[in-house]
Amino acid sequence: MAFFEATRLRSLTARQFSSLGIYNYRVYFIGQLISLVGTWMQTTAQAWLVLQLTGSPLALGTVTTLQFLPITAFTLFGGAFADRLPKRRVLIITQSLAMVQAFVLGMLVVTDTVQLWHIYVLAACLGTINAFDGPVRQAFGVELVGREQLVNAVALNSSIFNMARITGPAVAGIAIAAVGIGTAFLVNALSFLGVLGAYAIMRPEEFHSAPPKNMPGNVLSQVREGIVYSWKTPQVLFLFILLAFLGTFGYNFTVVIPLVAEFVLKVGPKQFGMLTSAMGVGSLAAALSMAALGRLSGRNLLFATAGFIVLFVGIAVSRSYYATALLLVGLGVASVLFSTTINTTLQIVVPDELRGRVMSIFFLLFAGSTPLGGYLTGALAEHLGVTRALLMMAVLCTAGLAAAAVYHQASGIGRKPAGMLPGDPVEAVQQSARAS
Repeated sequence: MAFFEATRLRSLTARQFSSLGIYNYRVYFIGQLISLVGTWMQTTAQAWLVLQLTGSPLALGTVTTLQFLPITAFTLFGGAFADRLPKRRVLIITQSLAMVQAFVLGMLVVTDTVQLWHIYVLAACLGTINAFDGPVRQAFGVELVGREQLVNAVALNSSIFNMARITGPAVAGIAIAAVGIGTAFLVNALSFLGVLGAYAIMRPEEFHSAPPKNMPGNVLSQVREGIVYSWKTPQVLFLFILLAFLGTFGYNFTVVIPLVAEFVLKVGPKQFGMLTSAMGVGSLAAALSMAALGRLSGRNLLFATAGFIVLFVGIAVSRSYYATALLLVGLGVASVLFSTTINTTLQIVVPDELRGRVMSIFFLLFAGSTPLGGYLTGALAEHLGVTRALLMMAVLCTAGLAAAAVYHQASGIGRKPAGMLPGDPVEAVQQSARAS
């Protein structure tokens, strides 16, 4: 029995990190890990900087809105570019521009010349960069590892994102308290060298997808083609209904956690950083588990959605720092299970020639909806208080779950076998492997 358990554990561990056996993904993984620590340092420092300058929840919501509004406006075009242009080249350009943005913000803070309007403008610049970077990066995964390894690679991507979420805010909180808030922005600028170096040493001849082709029609017609495909494909539309509600009203952590820390729990920057890290702990555990198991489940997706809402309500009403931290760990688990399942399913079931455009819709609903959700959360918190604002967001997330459930049954995809996603992605991988 002990031998069997040890063998099974070794097998799970090998499967958990199997994508790292692919050279291009391995260098990408290392570069992203370095860069994302800096990104989370900047995210934490920016929120704290705005609150220190203004003390206003509405100002924090406004910064979040300005940072994500360009994603709402431009990310569908970014998806069209992802299907037309070499993805690695586009990512080198976008990441270089993001490095410049972080350096400028850091220098403004270090020289004590920063004003609120500077943060507004630079947040909008970063959002414009991300509008093109996001969908290209989402669609780049299958080129790095192929379809068979995609579930594992997306889960590992989530794991490095959340390792950075644990490390970055904690380091930022300590740095803010010890040497000043500007350090976090300058360290982020330096961290981009990791991912830029990774792109530079990749081997393009080992990419798994064919080079992008010249597509007929203009960019607007190509964007429309992606939207029509998503609307007319029930298994895709079902996922997008869920994502639209939770992405808009639930995934506003850059607004929610600072507001809870400052106005509900009334803690300092170190404790604020640790709250964000607590969510990262849960997210990392969920990501590593998904990487090891390598399977997706529609039942787990709905369970994660319901769990997300319940935990969100708990955070809204909690008045204990430690209880809130534990609830954030649980919220991290639910959020990763939800987002990774949808992300991977879409990348597997969508045709290669449409992947960039469909993933741009994913990115629009997941991140581009934040201007509405982030601003609404900040505005409601300003006038009604943080707790009531978060409870109203939870009600809207519940409405989204109900709408998706109704569509699931009405469209006929609810008659799929229990526990399978519509258009089961595991089955799709097996069919793809047989076809090749």
